[in-house]
Amino acid sequence: MNTKAVRIHGKMDLRLDDVTLPDVGPDDVRVRVISDSICMSTYKAAIEGPEHKRVPDDCDVNPTIVGHEFCGDIVEVGENWKHKYKPGDKFVIQPAHFYKGSQMAPGYSYSYCGGNSQYGNVPIENLICDCLLPYDSDTYYYGSLAEPLSCVIGTFHAMYHTKAGSYVHEMGIKEGGKMALLASVGPMGLAAIDYAIHCDRRPSLLVITDIDDARLKRAASIYTVEEAAKYGIELHYVNTRMENATEYLRSLTGGTGYDDVVCFAPVAPVIEQADDILGFDGCLNFFAGPTDSKFKAPFNWYNVHYLYTHVVGTSGGNTDDMREAIEMMNAGKLNPSALVTHIGGLNAAIDTILNLPKIPGGKKLIYNHIDLPLTAIDEFEEKGKTDPMFAELDRMCKANHGLWNPEAEKYLLANAKKI
Repeated sequence: MNTKAVRIHGKMDLRLDDVTLPDVGPDDVRVRVISDSICMSTYKAAIEGPEHKRVPDDCDVNPTIVGHEFCGDIVEVGENWKHKYKPGDKFVIQPAHFYKGSQMAPGYSYSYCGGNSQYGNVPIENLICDCLLPYDSDTYYYGSLAEPLSCVIGTFHAMYHTKAGSYVHEMGIKEGGKMALLASVGPMGLAAIDYAIHCDRRPSLLVITDIDDARLKRAASIYTVEEAAKYGIELHYVNTRMENATEYLRSLTGGTGYDDVVCFAPVAPVIEQADDILGFDGCLNFFAGPTDSKFKAPFNWYNVHYLYTHVVGTSGGNTDDMREAIEMMNAGKLNPSALVTHIGGLNAAIDTILNLPKIPGGKKLIYNHIDLPLTAIDEFEEKGKTDPMFAELDRMCKANHGLWNPEAEKYLLANAKKI
């Protein structure tokens, strides 16, 4: 079978190639990829090329398919996996299988499997490690966002605390504690706000910070103070572009500091502020992955010794985290629609990836079987003046608080130009 796929050939060298997939053997599962959500990690892989830990050294001669936040349909199943999968099933994939400690992953390391392709053959490692997950929904973009949601869920599970006289780490955020999410109104921050409010282990105080009033206002309109209060959470949105911002953040805790702080920006002043607002036995999670391998920021080691503060970093979630994301979405407890700000076809994937830091907004969602320039949801109204398809998409999004939605996805897939 032939498929179109975006492959990495070297540093900043992505190409939309025609790829011939091997026949499906007894240990293969072939999938039709409908949607892929572009991740900053894919941009990092593109700029680093073979120097990236997951991209093969010989990608110049054996290019690999990019994109790892993908969802679609199973179309063909090899004999050895027919007990578990069948054609017509929908799937999401956990790319980080860690088979025998391997760093290989779909979207980085494989010639025949990745999110920015129309079809693919799932690597045997993902099948052995149970990382091809069933997905019982007809909304594909929810499935694509299960992977980034799992990263947030993993972050909350990786936080830890201790009790006096005990060396046991009690995993997870402090239930009923005080939590701050710094620089957290980007797409991953929005997912964290949603999860913090609706998960089964919640803080009593949740403070969201950024330095952009417009982004804070949008976040506050989606995840409202009133909604948080229904779950016993006192929610604050704070623009930290002010004098004495750190002191103000501590004042919201009554001066005791925060039990859990998550840093969503790889910026030294933000990390220093996160450190400064920690309370006794406070845990700082450095969520944002820097591109600079020598990135450093000061940390208060006096407090590490005397106040038992600690730091943890997470990079991705595990398979259980992804299952939790799927279950919560299917139950209506999580709605990742607020993360999506742009849509496009496979033809738009390369420019989107290579220019990702320069494109404002949240998640960029690629639909692999259509031809469509990357388009912001905010642009639908203007484009709808001359294009009936965008006029209808604009109507559907406005009926859903300006957000991408399942109805709009179905309409797009049925009416957009095929690639």
